[in-house]
Amino acid sequence: MSINAHIQNLKQKHEKLSSEVEQAYKFPALDEYYISQLKKEKLRLKEEISRLSR
Repeated sequence: MSINAHIQNLKQKHEKLSSEVEQAYKFPALDEYYISQLKKEKLRLKEEISRLSR
């Protein structure tokens, strides 16, 4: 897999996590731990995208 394809894949995962975080906020039954884990994974992906894009 080329770097560009890998970056594109990471961006898609990041967008999916963004949607999941939005959905999680709509359901108060979901705990804050779950939401924080989604946000941490989203940040990890963003940092990897940034690192690979240099």
